[in-house]
Amino acid sequence: MRLILLGPPGAGKGTQAQRLIAKHGIVQLSTGDMLRAAVAAGTPVGLHAKSIMDRGELVPDDVVVAIVAERIDQPDAKRGFVLDGFPRTVPQAQALESLLMERGLKLDAVIELKVDEGILLRRIEKRVADMTARGEKVRADDTPEVLKGRLATYRAQTAPLVDYYAAKGLLKSVDGMASIDEVTAAIDRLSRSAAMSGPGRARPRRATKSSRRKAKSSKKTKRMAPKQGARRNRPAGAKRTKNKAAKHKNRTRRRLTRVR
Repeated sequence: MRLILLGPPGAGKGTQAQRLIAKHGIVQLSTGDMLRAAVAAGTPVGLHAKSIMDRGELVPDDVVVAIVAERIDQPDAKRGFVLDGFPRTVPQAQALESLLMERGLKLDAVIELKVDEGILLRRIEKRVADMTARGEKVRADDTPEVLKGRLATYRAQTAPLVDYYAAKGLLKSVDGMASIDEVTAAIDRLSRSAAMSGPGRARPRRATKSSRRKAKSSKKTKRMAPKQGARRNRPAGAKRTKNKAAKHKNRTRRRLTRVR
């Protein structure tokens, strides 16, 4: 089972990814985790990514895709994986498709968690207020202002993936505002259905009236066609004339035999 979870920040992708890996024995592929693991392992791609990050620059797509390729090739990913946070852009999606194709693999489904951004903002505002009231420290990246920026980035860069995967027949949508258990159940139904049917699998074509007429005409023509070795262009009635001549000859022979 190979899945992508799509949805804006706060949609619950991380929670659902954890439930998927626990139930199906697949692995979660998060770009952040993969980058850190590659750097810690000291792989050539990881060292290259580290040098870029040390300069304070964003890791380019080709490096991210190379790290994803390394991770997919590891033994624990053979049973399947769920991608969370990758791809983020259409070019990344195209690169992912190419690397999967090179390995004879394909995605089973892309599941979009549809949410109301206004409700997400109100939720985080409430969480910040509750934490402040309890005297707890609020993380700098866990505020309504930061979430607004992340949502704007998602709409600009990642939301086009919805149309991209819909055009490929891979997109499935789930109501991300439902309860966690309801979202999990919906994702499970969709992922099992997608894994059984398989994307791009050809369906048997139903015969149309036109195709049935053509088939019938072909059979009729075949029955009427002359057999192999038969004389062609024989004039009408030639066979009857030949038979009459043979009968006349036989009668003549019998008469001559009686006279003698």
